[in-house]
Amino acid sequence: MRTADLAAPKVATKAAEPWWKGASIYQIYPRSFADTNGDGVGDLKGITAHLDHVASLGVDCIWISPFFTSPMKDYGYDVADYRAVDPLFGSLADFDALLARAHQLGLKVIIDQVYSHSSDEHPWFRESRSSRTNPKADWYVWADAKADGSPPNNWQSVFGGPSWTWDARREQYYHHSFLKEQPQLNCHLPEVQQALLDVTRFWLDRGVDGFRFDAINFAMHDPALTDNPPVPNPAKRTRPFDFQQHIHNQSHPALIGFIERLRDLIDSYGDRFALAEVGGERAAAEMHEYTVGDDRLHSAYGFDFLYAPALTPGLVAATAAAWPAAPDTGWPSWAFENHDAPRAVSRWVAPDHRDQFTRLKMLLLASLRGTIILYQGEELGLTQVDVPFERLRDPEAIANWPQTLSRDGARTPMPWRAEANDANGFSTGEPWLPLGPDHAGLAVDRQNGDPASMLAFTRSVLALRNGSPALRWGEFVPITADDRTLCFERVHDGQRLRCTFNLSPDEVPLRRHDGAMIETGPVLADALGPYAALIEEIR
Repeated sequence: MRTADLAAPKVATKAAEPWWKGASIYQIYPRSFADTNGDGVGDLKGITAHLDHVASLGVDCIWISPFFTSPMKDYGYDVADYRAVDPLFGSLADFDALLARAHQLGLKVIIDQVYSHSSDEHPWFRESRSSRTNPKADWYVWADAKADGSPPNNWQSVFGGPSWTWDARREQYYHHSFLKEQPQLNCHLPEVQQALLDVTRFWLDRGVDGFRFDAINFAMHDPALTDNPPVPNPAKRTRPFDFQQHIHNQSHPALIGFIERLRDLIDSYGDRFALAEVGGERAAAEMHEYTVGDDRLHSAYGFDFLYAPALTPGLVAATAAAWPAAPDTGWPSWAFENHDAPRAVSRWVAPDHRDQFTRLKMLLLASLRGTIILYQGEELGLTQVDVPFERLRDPEAIANWPQTLSRDGARTPMPWRAEANDANGFSTGEPWLPLGPDHAGLAVDRQNGDPASMLAFTRSVLALRNGSPALRWGEFVPITADDRTLCFERVHDGQRLRCTFNLSPDEVPLRRHDGAMIETGPVLADALGPYAALIEEIR
């Protein structure tokens, strides 16, 4: 490994560019980051205790997955109180302390907001289901049964089965895109939008630097409840949800108006950031729709890489080409790993090439045009854990067993210490999910003082990105994308960087220049070895 000056400080963000543009964001899944009270579940104090580690990576921001009051049917993505911390994670005072410490370390903080649905234990839903005439009767999506008693239409839930559940109190069905315990909010209703905007304002007043809006394209449906058409000539289908084109159950055009209201509120607080999660077959188009111009969300990310079965030159080139540096195009964000997808090193490469590929993957992520998101443990090279069926917590994996790869395998506890009786430094209690059998050898304390470790390499990669205007903000210029080699340039304000990656287990030819800044793997005078990469400055 050869790198440029790794001690270089973070580049000062240009006055013309907001902090989030080209930033590196570190995602924290609270249940699995660090536990301070011995109950086997991570908490806010655990995050605060380890923020020095996060800051040492060179990231700009942390994104914290849900920590709000919840019955935990979907582990926090079923919110019962948008303005309160679940006692499992601590208190609002603990969050305030976390936020203050992060800001002290120069880290921005964004938090999840789940506005397409709530928990069925939320007071709004309890009132809504109590009658057809109460003040919140229309705050959720209710519909009468068909004449034969069946659900109002053919919409299917992501987690399996119809997306309608009968409620005896109202003698109607309610809609839920995910679990039946996650009823769909009726975001067409101005009162619902205002209530959610009030939640947004609550956290902005508390000092957060922005939001990641979960499954935002699910937030509005077709009020006519039109049936979805089937998928023509589908590939293998593992869930009823996969049989349909999701035209009418999500992504209604009126959603743009709500997005613009969110952006207007967020902008009124100054230098804040709004990031959308967008999934589905129209994700690419919707990411553009939700980020175009100056009055919608700042950025969006999809599942181009998160669900990709392989990392190929063609995939990277095509995905990058969809986001040109054009006035009418928004700003993308990218993630290779997160809490919803199996660890990339276990998806994309055979075990015998894993160590080398892990470094290449990190360097490639940091070379992409856009804002990048690292998932906790990615800096260590953590692998996917094979969680046995009897230990699964993920409702999607349980419902669709054995077809769906478990999200639990990417949610296992963070290993802080290699030699420890306290679950690798995660907890003094029994962890809520099993430890990765190979994760002790990848623990933070084992890698921290090793200049040849994946952790050290991650720090060097982010230092390079932070110190290179071309990597942070530059245009993406494709050069080569064949079966094995990916080559592109990043160009900005006189700086030109050539980025070359061998995404294969074979040696490939290389034409070197003189300005090597960072390399990984066997980089020869005229060839790149298996899963090797090189970034050079072209003068």
